[in-house]
Amino acid sequence: MGSEKPIILDGGLSNALEDRGHDLSDALWSARLLRDAPAEIAAVHRAYFEAGAMVATTASYQASVPGFAQAGVPVAEAERLIASSVRIAQEVRDEFGGERLVAASVGPYGAFLADGSEYRGRYGVSASALRDFHGPRLELLIGAGPDLLAVETIPDVDEAEVLVQLLQELDFPAWLSYSAADGRTRAGQPLAEAFALGGIDQVVAVGINCCAPEEVAADVALAATVRPAVAYPNSGEIWDADARGWTGSSETLTDLAPGWAAAGAKYIGGCCRVGPSGIRALAAALSDA
Repeated sequence: MGSEKPIILDGGLSNALEDRGHDLSDALWSARLLRDAPAEIAAVHRAYFEAGAMVATTASYQASVPGFAQAGVPVAEAERLIASSVRIAQEVRDEFGGERLVAASVGPYGAFLADGSEYRGRYGVSASALRDFHGPRLELLIGAGPDLLAVETIPDVDEAEVLVQLLQELDFPAWLSYSAADGRTRAGQPLAEAFALGGIDQVVAVGINCCAPEEVAADVALAATVRPAVAYPNSGEIWDADARGWTGSSETLTDLAPGWAAAGAKYIGGCCRVGPSGIRALAAALSDA
């Protein structure tokens, strides 16, 4: 990377919203607030920018027309809400100016299932079913005009193959980020195989998120052989999908992040349980490195 400084991403949206008093226990998760409290989503984007983030990741991770339909939201309104996730982030970004970016979050099919499947993959559905799910939401998000897509927390090479094909067809920039453990996707495929899918023109970075901090260094070095790497791990706590809660202790990312940058990470931030204070500390550590 030479002397180039990494681009600071934001942290977790859901934990920041929960810290503001919101209950996100239903199947729509943070996407519910696109309908019920959009100003709160804007407030979290603002807090991350104030902390030093250069990218706002939209509240669309769990947003899909089928997901909203299950919550009784009509199709036209669901489509409006998904697009609004980009607009909310753009309006806050415009308050700050400069070279800040809006990345439209594209979560995995498993997030729609709301049963922890994004930590397992292998959903038992066909590639055509995954395409029918992802295609319309990608088009809605792209139509709202983000700077790029954050295709994130993908647990499975099979799902990534569908998404990469859609990115090529839609010809829109994105980063491609997997949930991973022990050098493999959550579904068990080697990360070398997974990262290789990012070698298309539309993918600007490939890497991992929603993982343990100690996973990052080796995975970033592997990802950087394909594309500039993206890395935004969890705080160090572990999500228990059965108990629907976090266990373990939080680990600071500030000591580890300079090593990720040296290994080839161009985009660095935090995922679950990393809030604005964590991003402020991360930005300071990378600035000093």
